[in-house]
Amino acid sequence: MFTFLLGPFLAVLPKRWRRSLPVLKSVKWRTPSILSGFGESLLALVAMMYWYSYSMTTWVSQGLDAALSGKMGPGVTDHDIGIMSLFIFATHPITWLIAFIGVEGSVRLVGAAFAENDLGILPLFLLDKILRKITGQSGPSAAQERGYTEGNLASYVGAIREKVRVSKTSAVPDELCITKEGAEEFLEVRACRRKPDWTPPRTVRYQDTFYRLEECSNGWGARPFRYRLRRLPAGVMGRTVLVYLPEQEPVLAEQ
Repeated sequence: MFTFLLGPFLAVLPKRWRRSLPVLKSVKWRTPSILSGFGESLLALVAMMYWYSYSMTTWVSQGLDAALSGKMGPGVTDHDIGIMSLFIFATHPITWLIAFIGVEGSVRLVGAAFAENDLGILPLFLLDKILRKITGQSGPSAAQERGYTEGNLASYVGAIREKVRVSKTSAVPDELCITKEGAEEFLEVRACRRKPDWTPPRTVRYQDTFYRLEECSNGWGARPFRYRLRRLPAGVMGRTVLVYLPEQEPVLAEQ
């Protein structure tokens, strides 16, 4: 019932906001995100149809009134007025806003349906990023969350900063922390070095169990790199599956 009633509305929130609510940690967001993306696209389509009908009727009517009163000069036809009204409609900010909402809804729908990536809406995502900057909380960048690397000066500065921090810490075994949230089981890997290619939502195999990498973040201490993985009921080896084979035997974190 939650999936079809409240789920699509809460799915517009950023992932971090949803995970911060204890009652929502065990919710599977794939279906609510699909419904939310579909609803957003459908709403944008209906809004675009209404906006087109309203704006074109209004602007054509105003243009005809101006032409009949002689304000547009001689030689102006109803065809010219229609073309100009269509141009105004295509360049109007409201048209672009509705189009953006439709594209965003389609992206969220496809991402949830085929990539199991339950995205929230962009304005709230940007608000979350701003709040994290203001409060000084660290986390993966938007590019890192999508598996891309940052470019230009920022990437070099970040790489140098990370290299300096890593050089000051000694190599220690990874620390594993297993937690359960309802029926879901999560494995958090805390490492002293960044793990290449560990970007959400990659699938990771550890021993005989498959996990999906949910998020990665940076912290402090001897093991600043944190990876949160959700246990999958089953999995099949493939080229994109990462195999977790630590060089040193991991230690279990105290609950």
